[in-house]
Amino acid sequence: MALVTTNFEHRPVLLSESVAHLNLASGAIVVDGTLGGGGHGAAILEATSPDGILIGLDLDPDALEAAGLRLAGYGERVHLVRSSFRHLDRAIAELGIREVDGVLLDLGVSSHQLDTPQRGFRFAQAESEPADLDMRMGPDVPETAAELLRNASAAQLQEWFQNYGELPGSKRLAAAIVETRKHESIESTADLLRVIRSAGIGRGRKHNPATLVFQALRIAVNDELAALSEGLDAAIRVLRPGGRLVVIAYHSLEDRIVKHRMREQARDCICPPSIPICVCDHSPSLRVITRRPVRPSEEEIRANPRARSGLLRVAERLGVAA
Repeated sequence: MALVTTNFEHRPVLLSESVAHLNLASGAIVVDGTLGGGGHGAAILEATSPDGILIGLDLDPDALEAAGLRLAGYGERVHLVRSSFRHLDRAIAELGIREVDGVLLDLGVSSHQLDTPQRGFRFAQAESEPADLDMRMGPDVPETAAELLRNASAAQLQEWFQNYGELPGSKRLAAAIVETRKHESIESTADLLRVIRSAGIGRGRKHNPATLVFQALRIAVNDELAALSEGLDAAIRVLRPGGRLVVIAYHSLEDRIVKHRMREQARDCICPPSIPICVCDHSPSLRVITRRPVRPSEEEIRANPRARSGLLRVAERLGVAA
């Protein structure tokens, strides 16, 4: 993947709310598992001054380079690691750290990635400025979106569009892709838009169906939902008692996973309802702080329209014997 070295612009969403809910003090050790341009990271470093530690993870080399420049003034208080947050427990262990005081996960794709046409994340400029269907969050992700479209079966494509995009007409679009690739390649964002239109997906609908198609492909390319489940478990493992987990999601699929995992880990019993007597021997590991998600203020949405779908949830780590 040819990464574009431009200025990494990303306005952090729910910034003050995230830092407040992390409940930080001087000297705290915090993992920002989705570092981006370092906006949340800088606020965390200020809140934990003068000696708090930030461990910033990101798959995107562009993000790490930009964050490194932005956070350079904090010196040895900053540790940057190119890694998915699904491996955050491994990442901190390699730094010789066993427990942390907070974990922040700001999910989804960054403004920089969306606004860099060469990354292939968005369709708005696909015809005037067509780009390769890449959609990888980082160069270590094994397959691009174009490769998935080239190799996946109709059933697999339909499953992605249904489960990851909640797209009406998923079966029809999957069939159209399989038929199209018999005689022409689907390599660019413009190519995919033509297939969506030729399949009649979203006719008469208010919102462009390509939004859901591109979302589904991005999630499939980066294995985002499995990474989220693994990352939540890793975060719970490394949080010290009293440490906070703060997660910002941007669509219902992500938020559902976060909500259910937090609630599950706050319960005494996780046995299926069909079992009348508890046999799981499960002890709660979390206390849910936000019964309902925190949403951006109207003022923030006016200043940054991309913040409008943000949903912030918080849980606190309980003691092992709780």
